[in-house]
Amino acid sequence: MYYFICFMVAFFACIIGKICGMGGGVIIKPVLDSTGIMDVAAINFLSGVTVVGMTCWSVGKSMVRKQSSIDLSVSTPLAIGAAIGGLVGKQLFSMVASSFADKNTAGSVQAALLLIATLATLIYTLNRSRFSSHSLTNKPLCAVVGLFLGMLGTFLGIGGGPFNMAVMYFFFSMSAKTAAQNSLYVILISQSVGLISSSVTSGIPGIPAPLMAGMVLFGIIGSEAGGMINRRLDERQVNVLFELSMLLVMGISAYNIYSFLS
Repeated sequence: MYYFICFMVAFFACIIGKICGMGGGVIIKPVLDSTGIMDVAAINFLSGVTVVGMTCWSVGKSMVRKQSSIDLSVSTPLAIGAAIGGLVGKQLFSMVASSFADKNTAGSVQAALLLIATLATLIYTLNRSRFSSHSLTNKPLCAVVGLFLGMLGTFLGIGGGPFNMAVMYFFFSMSAKTAAQNSLYVILISQSVGLISSSVTSGIPGIPAPLMAGMVLFGIIGSEAGGMINRRLDERQVNVLFELSMLLVMGISAYNIYSFLS
């Protein structure tokens, strides 16, 4: 039964992740946390595997078909910075998790920080017309931005999520659909490096291979469904869905805080 739950979570999360450029991890991680079917470390890894599979398919397909609007000149240094930041974020989370006797406490810390960071992102998104956006092209600065983005996304176990989109809006003045493609590219690079590092240093958690394969498969199917929906939506509708998805993440995070601490 829990296989079915995981597969459906991957499917619907990757539909939203494809449309909004969030990758899906920002939904997979807190939803699976709320079920309590695996420990936090296993969920982090499973979410990462699903997101890498989905983004690899999505980004690769768009490039092969020459339908990509990814700006490699800024997104590649951003992705490299995010990958390095992800390694730092993983170490920070390990330090925090090891300081608590109960693993659930570490989960509650992640959930609380995810709630706060998502709320801040939502507030910015709703009011971004009031802020001046930038068109950053300096590669070292892009890498620094990516460094902090990767640290945050990996520490929270979500791979980037809505924070990537906010960065694309603020630092690079991208439209919603262009930001979504560039965000998925950054997530692909940073999450891939993080998974390889985690596998080498800590090993692969005891997750059944059919479960991982099924999550990736349903993530890809969700990505395809999200792509078809995305083509029917205009920029305003994509923005509305992005904002609603952040409200969903905040609601699940609030529930997880209560669940972990009760």
